[in-house]
Amino acid sequence: MTSHVENTREFDLEAADGTPIFVRDWPLTGQENAASPSQQGVLIMHGLGEHCGRYTHVARFFNALGFVVRTYDHRGHGKSGGALGDVPDNHAMLDDARMVLADFRQQLAGPPILLGHSMGGLFAARFALEHQSQLQALILSSPALAIRMTGFQQGLLKTAFRLIPGVGLPNGLQTRYLSHDAEVVQAYKNDALVHGRLSARLLTSMLTAMAYCHEHAAELQLPTLLMVADDDHLVDPDGSRRFAQKVNETWLGSHFYTGFYHEIFNELDATRVFDDLRTWLEIQQFTPLEMSQKAA
Repeated sequence: MTSHVENTREFDLEAADGTPIFVRDWPLTGQENAASPSQQGVLIMHGLGEHCGRYTHVARFFNALGFVVRTYDHRGHGKSGGALGDVPDNHAMLDDARMVLADFRQQLAGPPILLGHSMGGLFAARFALEHQSQLQALILSSPALAIRMTGFQQGLLKTAFRLIPGVGLPNGLQTRYLSHDAEVVQAYKNDALVHGRLSARLLTSMLTAMAYCHEHAAELQLPTLLMVADDDHLVDPDGSRRFAQKVNETWLGSHFYTGFYHEIFNELDATRVFDDLRTWLEIQQFTPLEMSQKAA
């Protein structure tokens, strides 16, 4: 288990079914013990098998721009409760996100920006399509809007869903394709809070969310930044391309990073990604520090 991260607030929220959801808030420097309703925020949703502690550098990036940040561990992940890699139904991830966001919203001046990576990006997109008024914007990092499954694997899924729906099976993640940075890959392998489990229920929940996102993509009317690893071996980047084609270009900004592996914020050339993100935030006039300077 990782220890408490300095200058953060850590606590549990209780989901509707009693499952404890671990939350870590990143307040601005000097405001660690007090929340201001004038703040602007970012909520981060992590990917399959990992945990929110792997987004320290992303949270600090947003802090430096003047945002307060909230990260949390999905149920069945990290320090949250629930069976490893499992969900009770197709709505659990979305219900948890709604609860975490509603609590976070109490300390903000307005709706937060939602950032999701991989599986977190999938459920972030699914959540945004249904709750656009609750968000200021959406940022998707290598979202799992499509995955590669053979007919044999699809057959196995149907069998597992019928016989052992909640059992976490090996997720088959090829960790060498997380990043070209060998230190990132090794740290992932050595992380005690990372697991490699995936139940048939969670995978079915993901596939259901993918279908919903593609079916309703044209309804998205929220500033959205799509940031995609073009050489992704863990999710299929064509899912992001198909999603982007359906979204009105008025709302969408996109970057496809040639040669990048899955974790774009952990790649050797991640500076490009952070620079593109900062530029988009500035163009959208979302950056709190710039907004406060203009007001002054």
